[in-house]
Amino acid sequence: MTELIRNRGVMNKLREELKKPLIDEAMAARLPYLNAIVKETLRLHPPVSLLPPHRASESCELLNYTIPEGAYITVNVWAIGRDPTVWDDDPGTFKPERFIGSKTDFRAQHFELVPFGGGRRMCPGMPLSARLIPLVLAALVRNFDWCLPNEVDPAKLDMSEKFGLALQKELPLRLIPRQSLF
Repeated sequence: MTELIRNRGVMNKLREELKKPLIDEAMAARLPYLNAIVKETLRLHPPVSLLPPHRASESCELLNYTIPEGAYITVNVWAIGRDPTVWDDDPGTFKPERFIGSKTDFRAQHFELVPFGGGRRMCPGMPLSARLIPLVLAALVRNFDWCLPNEVDPAKLDMSEKFGLALQKELPLRLIPRQSLF
C-alpha cells in the first residue's frame, strides 16, 4: 500500500484494471497489472531479508569463490531484489511494468525473485500468500480511496525498513479510507 500511495500513476492504472464486476481468486490470477504489482512489491520488500542458513553438501566454486563442504550459506533475498545486474539500471525504483509479459515468478522457478525461499525448504505459507495477497490488495484498492492524514506529501513517506526475523517498515503506514465511488 505504501508503494501505491507513493506512486499514484500505478494506483490509477491498477484501478482501471480492477473495474470488473467481481474480483475472485480466478479473476485475480488473470489480472496482469495486479500480479505485476505483487511481484514488484515482493522484490523490493520481501517478507524476510535473509533465508535460513543451509549447509553446503560438497565443495564447489561460485563466482571465483570456493565454498568448502560443510560451510553455512545464507541467501540475502533483500540484496538479490536490488541487484542492478539483474533488475536493470534502477533496481531501487518501484516499477511493476518490469513484470508485464515476464515469466518471472516468486514460486522459486526464477532465482532472481525468491521472497519465500525455494526448494524443499520453501515457506509453507507461499501458496496461501500467492492467492490472498492479490485478492486483499484488489479489495483494498477497489473499495476504498486512500489518503494520508494531515495532507502529508506521499513523496516524503519514510520507506526505511526495520530488519529482524521478518522485514517491516520502521514507521508504520497510516492511511484514511474513504468509500470508493466506482
